[in-house]
Amino acid sequence: MTAGNTRRTTAMRSRTAAVGAIAVAGALLLTGCGDQTKDNGSKPEGDSGSSSAPLADKLPADIRSKGVIRVGSDIAYAPVEFKDDSGKVVGIDPDIAEAIGKQLGVKFEFQNATFDTLIGGLAAKRYDIAMSAMTDTKDRQEGVDSETGKKVGAGVDFVDYFTAGVSLYTNKGDTQNIKTWDDLCGKTMAVQRNTFSHDLAKDQAKKCKDDGKKDLKIEDFATNPEAETRMRSKGADVVSADFPIAAYSVKNAGGGKSFEIVGDQVEAGPYGIAVPKTSTELRDALQAAVQAIIDNGEYKKIIEKWGVEDGAITEAKVNGGS
Repeated sequence: MTAGNTRRTTAMRSRTAAVGAIAVAGALLLTGCGDQTKDNGSKPEGDSGSSSAPLADKLPADIRSKGVIRVGSDIAYAPVEFKDDSGKVVGIDPDIAEAIGKQLGVKFEFQNATFDTLIGGLAAKRYDIAMSAMTDTKDRQEGVDSETGKKVGAGVDFVDYFTAGVSLYTNKGDTQNIKTWDDLCGKTMAVQRNTFSHDLAKDQAKKCKDDGKKDLKIEDFATNPEAETRMRSKGADVVSADFPIAAYSVKNAGGGKSFEIVGDQVEAGPYGIAVPKTSTELRDALQAAVQAIIDNGEYKKIIEKWGVEDGAITEAKVNGGS
């Protein structure tokens, strides 16, 4: 179904929010994720940085010297980041990171982790940045738990680089008359833990209860492929994920015969590269590099390659999410 642009309210945005059509090619999504180990199949280590790169002098001296930016990422979220049949990390984020790296004279080394550990990994200095279809939100910026409203961390800064949306999808031919989020009362949803979809599901479950309707049961998983497996086995009625991810799964899973999108997208919002609050020099270098690839046309080529033109931005903002 062609997606619309329906707004909903919720306590926070996690991975994403709403944009247009996608037609992407590539390998089926592989499910290995969450080992928090280095992925050497995609991003080789740099030698010592490149002072000839246009924006190399904007980087902190230690990163420029090492020639590597360590990236925490949930590498099971095609087409944003995933492993192809050879085990190489590919997708929108790795391609954008490579283009940014050329501007800064460094390599981006992607390290695999579950999505809900990424900000903690930044705080523990396991990574320099997190780049994983993460929505830029005020709660994340301020280190606030969206459910309790309590301060739980120092927060992060974001360099925004894309806009995306969230969708519902079901087993093909088994939509159970689901067209909107209000149709989910009495259903079972499988969803990736601590994502925007998870937040929306909890918000909708409360609404079902408040309206005196049947409960929405939520089953959460470490990765989106696990949520899809649960639905495929009839253990859940519906999955929710970012629209690019949902569309990719619908197009590729089972040769396009496994799933179908139902209803409209909801909640427009930006993806951001997360950077520790203390890393202002790195943040500003990344912002300059993202803007440079937008201006020189490299960004457009990447977005067109993956068929997600409707999610393109024209300005690399810092903390542009709300």
